[in-house]
Amino acid sequence: MKTLRWGLLGLGHITRNFIQDLQLVQGSEVAAVASRSQAKAAEFATEHAVDTHYGSYAELFQDPDVDIIYIGTPHNSHAELSIAAMNAGKHVLCEKPLAVNKTQVQHMIGAAQQNGVFLLEALWSRFNPSIVQCLQLVQDGAIGQVNYINADFSFPIKEDVDGRLLNMDLAGGALLDVGIYPLFLAYAVFGKPKEILATGRFHETGADIQTSIILKYDNGIAQAMGGFTSKSDMVARIYGTRGSILLDPRWHHSQGYSLVVDGQLKKVSLPTPGNGFTYEIEECQRCISQNQIESKLWSHTHSLELMEVMDEVRRQIGLVYPFEH
Repeated sequence: MKTLRWGLLGLGHITRNFIQDLQLVQGSEVAAVASRSQAKAAEFATEHAVDTHYGSYAELFQDPDVDIIYIGTPHNSHAELSIAAMNAGKHVLCEKPLAVNKTQVQHMIGAAQQNGVFLLEALWSRFNPSIVQCLQLVQDGAIGQVNYINADFSFPIKEDVDGRLLNMDLAGGALLDVGIYPLFLAYAVFGKPKEILATGRFHETGADIQTSIILKYDNGIAQAMGGFTSKSDMVARIYGTRGSILLDPRWHHSQGYSLVVDGQLKKVSLPTPGNGFTYEIEECQRCISQNQIESKLWSHTHSLELMEVMDEVRRQIGLVYPFEH
């Protein structure tokens, strides 16, 4: 397989971590970076020894030396930029959440299908070895029939009303930023819920700062919470009729887990290289080399159904973004 040539846009904190991990993966290289600011693009390119940089996203999409675009911008622009990239014939790895609502996700999937290009939501947790193993253990019945999940993702933030996390124009708030992780785990284990019960607390900007969700299934219940108000222990707990699985903190990029079956404890350590992004990068390489437009591990349908859950949570708590009116 030829080397996969990446173009990166949205040159903030997460893209800095991502480019470090790209350099750890054989078969991938950074071809170009882009920002809306020429100066920022030049600075980022110099810092990371990238030869080509652009002061607009459109120029990156037209670069013939770029195969795949990584999108690390705020949530509100994910759909527009992903579709523009795919319409230019580029594969796309777009940060989570894939978009802001179901309609946007449907348009993105349509663009992937029409252009015959690969699209993946960068839900890196799905490719984390600890989580992969735990989901396999659940599927194999190692802890019996699963009937309860408890997972959260919460940390205190500085109250910056202009910052991305609280900015309604950028689709800020705890649900889309961190609540997606525990909802993902519940979905990965149980599938689509039969019932959803959600409540939230809000900042003066209108962004949710704490959202708690109960998901009911035929065989069990999941409790999920995302918040910006307190530091939780970040252990994810999966309980079954024979035992339990506890994913080590911070569980969304866990380095191991504990398995308890019939009272016997087994601890498993699975350290990840770099920042933990290498596995989703390798998944992109694998799928594109096989001419697939989606990953089996985290498919377009998976992204769409998870977004449907978040849409319903938003409906119940009354979270609507200004650009959706």
